[in-house]
Parts: sequence; structure tokens; C-alpha cells
Amino acid sequence: MFGLRRHQQVPTPGTSGSKANEIEIRVSEAPVSQPGLYQVRGSGYDELKNAIHARIVDEASGLLSGEGPEAMAAMRRLVSETAMQKEELVTPVRLDQLASELLDEIKGLGPLEPLLRDPSISEIMVNSPHAIFVEQNGKILLTPVKFQDDRHLLRIIDRIVQRVGRHVDEASPMVDARLPDGSRVNAIIPPLALNGACLTIRRFSKEPLKVEDLVDKGSMTPGMAEFLRLCVVGKLNTLVSGGTGSGKTTVLNVLSSFIPADERLITIEDAAELQLQQPHVVKLETRQANTEGTGAITQSDLLRNTLRMRPDRIIIGEVRGGEALTMLQAMNTGHEGSMTTVHANTCRDALSRLETMVLMAGMDLPHRAIREQVASALDLIVQIERSPDGKRRVTAISELVGMEGDVYLLQDIFRFVVTGRGPEGEILGHHRPTGIVPRAQARLEARGLHVPLWCFQPTSAAIAHANAQGGQNA
Repeated sequence: MFGLRRHQQVPTPGTSGSKANEIEIRVSEAPVSQPGLYQVRGSGYDELKNAIHARIVDEASGLLSGEGPEAMAAMRRLVSETAMQKEELVTPVRLDQLASELLDEIKGLGPLEPLLRDPSISEIMVNSPHAIFVEQNGKILLTPVKFQDDRHLLRIIDRIVQRVGRHVDEASPMVDARLPDGSRVNAIIPPLALNGACLTIRRFSKEPLKVEDLVDKGSMTPGMAEFLRLCVVGKLNTLVSGGTGSGKTTVLNVLSSFIPADERLITIEDAAELQLQQPHVVKLETRQANTEGTGAITQSDLLRNTLRMRPDRIIIGEVRGGEALTMLQAMNTGHEGSMTTVHANTCRDALSRLETMVLMAGMDLPHRAIREQVASALDLIVQIERSPDGKRRVTAISELVGMEGDVYLLQDIFRFVVTGRGPEGEILGHHRPTGIVPRAQARLEARGLHVPLWCFQPTSAAIAHANAQGGQNA
């Protein structure tokens, strides 16, 4: 997967260019497409880099206050001066590499910076200082990137969490944070992580994906997209369900883009990552306990406060615990059109998960009372799945129409039908309307929203209608 190329040695004074001084440059032929991702070792490279780093930290960090070309020029000058003092002969290519790596080390996230600059990488998983994996185009691949040691990795983790006012140590060995570009970060360190510190970075597109992008990628059909748009505008309470890494946040972002611009939105998240485009948005984020174990602010705390902030809609990044009860009560008491996500593998599993989380609130509620709360609060469940081939799809859109006895009445409006496997293992199939016209249609029509029947027609007919509409609009 990764090539090892040997480049001609860079001789140092007093050497004849023997094989012992040959430089090894590890080049990632996959998965990294970003130029310049490599590791150079040999000929005292690490020693030189550490010496320059120490000098900059001790004496010259003020010279690197600039950004972009200015910072690079300052760093290149410092590298050149230090290299000459150590009587090392450094080629221009090697000089630029040293300068770039040291800039990443001082101003960024060290060896992870080249990965962060590659837009095709959606997840970075650091299992240990010497085992860094990425997800690229739905596939998990090993990279040649490495940290020097555990201390180096912990230093980068500290830099990340301190930027958002959080901390990680033996007393609080787990932390959620975010990067300036909105990427979500989770870190866990010893004693909980037995093999050393572990860092996971979930990345998001700089430009939020639009519903057209999901249609183009085959994640949903035009009919599904139009139906979801009408449900959001018509203020149906929506639950987005899926497994880890299935794309729940992406779909939630797309759904939120349909919310009218004149509504007041309040978002609640553990680590802020939603990218809402409306002008009237209040973003709230939880806070972990301080070093004395006090001062924690949970999603439940924020949700209770949100109800006093006159929201038109409440969007919770993900429900994980007792805040599910408060959320259901809010949906039942005037905050229509609210949305959230939950980890679950099917629509019915999502409802069972909600019941369990309501019990975590500590309220001694009868099981039937909990189910009635769920059934009256939720209108729509959007199920997302990441297939073994790495593709993410909406696999079902189900309407929760009530209860019959103690059983939820769920009806699928759309579902993804698997038809087989392709030559390279890709999942073959298509989205198909079930033929059921949702009961919510009457509610949407009462609010002045016409639900076209072509949304529930076979995919080919829906696409033809959407194309015809596009031609008329043009």
C-alpha cells in the first residue's frame, strides 16, 4: 500500500556519500493525494529538526507570528541559520521540508497537518504514536505518518483541547473538542487507553453539502429530497438515525438548510459541528467538569435553559442520555420542527434507544407512558447506513403514525432495496417508494404545502418530473 522510495543521498561535510548516509523518504502512494506528505529519516535529520525546534521555542518564537508565506520565509531563514551553525549541508528541498514540518509543529498539529490539508480524507484515527489510519473515500487505510513518541502525541492533544477551553489528564482522561475548521475531535488517554493516547478526528467539508450533492451521490432520490424538504418546512419533528460514521450529521445539516430564514434556531451539541446557514441561530455547547470535578454543564442543562430562550426550533446534535425526555417534552409542547440524531441500526431500534434514554433521566415513568410520549412527539425517522463498500445512503424514511396497543405504528415511505454486489464488492440497489402516501400529507396540505404525488412514484418517473420542473424553472 505504501511505497518506500530511496532518493540520492545528501552528503554532509566530511562524508563521501556512503550508503549509510542515504536518506529514506517514505511516500504515501495511497491514500494521501496531498503533495508533500512524507517522512524523511537518516543523516541526523531528527537531531537537526529537534535542535532547530528547541532554538525557536527558546529564542525566536516571536518571529513566527505571521501567517502563510511570511511565516514560511521566517522559518526558512531560522532553519538555514541553525543548519549552518551545526555545519550541516541542507539542500533547498530539504530546507523547505524542515521549515514546513517545524511550522506544522509550532503553529499546527504537527505530523497530522498534511492529513488535515487533504480534502479527500474524512477521518483521522491515531491508535498510537506510530499507527495512524485515515478514512478516504469510504476505505480505512494505514499511513506512514508517525509521531516521535507518546509525549509528542500528548502535546498535540493538549494543544487541541486547550484551544476550546477543555483539558485532558489522568483525572479526566476523555474529552470531546473541535478544530477551528469545525472538525470533531475525541481523545482518550491512559489509564483508560491501555496502548497509549488515542485521537480521532472527524472531518467535515468546508462547504456544507447540499441536498443536490446527496442526490448526485445516490444517497437519496429527488422524490425523497422533495418530501424531506416539505416535512422540514411543514415542521414535522424528525429523528435521524444511523450507525457510527454513517453520515447523520451531514444529513442533519442538509435537513436544517430547508428551515425558513425567519425562524429562531437553537442548537445544542457536545462539540459544535453543525453548519447552519440561517441568520438567526444560537449555538450552545456543553462544558465538562473542571479539575475539581465541578462546573459541568450537560445537554439536559442546556436544553432546559433553551426552553426559556424563545426558540422556534431546537436542534440537538445527538441525544445520548436523559436529555431525551426533555427533548420529547419540548417537541410535544410547541417546538415543532425540531430535529436530532441517535445511534441505531433501524428505525424501530431508534425508538427503543429513545425509550432507554428516557429511563436514564431518572424519572419513574411507566413503559407505556414513555412510548406515548415518543409516539406523540416524533413524526419522521430518517435511517442512514454506511455500506461495506463505504457508500453512505438513506436506507429508509419512515413515518411514525401512532400506537396500536403497546406497539408503534411505523410505515416506510421510502426504502433502499439491495439487488446484489458489483465486481469490486460494491452494493447494488435502488431507492424505492413503498406506494404509501404518508398521513402527514394532510397536515402539510393544511399548512399550505402541496405534496406532489410524483415524490412517491418509481424513481425513474420522479427523476423525469424533477428534470421537467428544472427545465420549466430555467
